[in-house]
Amino acid sequence: MLTKERVMQELETVMDPELGLDLVTLGLIYSVEVVSDKHVRIEMTFTTPLCPFGPALKQDVTQAMYDLGFTAAEIEITFDPPWTPPDHLREMLGV
Repeated sequence: MLTKERVMQELETVMDPELGLDLVTLGLIYSVEVVSDKHVRIEMTFTTPLCPFGPALKQDVTQAMYDLGFTAAEIEITFDPPWTPPDHLREMLGV
């Protein structure tokens, strides 16, 4: 059965096209639940509610989960809490 850790590894391959960093590093993935060997639930956010790449990012996450072998991938987008860059990202970006 696939694990949360394996799902997170796969999510590290999904890149934000604007920032050029993966969704895990950006802190956009809030939670991952492997419901069964064919079903995964992911709660995530975007850098802003009006992110122009939002629909594409959601599709990329869904495709990454299908590539892992899941046949059901529930991707929930939330803005609660609003995204703020994690400390390690602020350091990387010099902010």
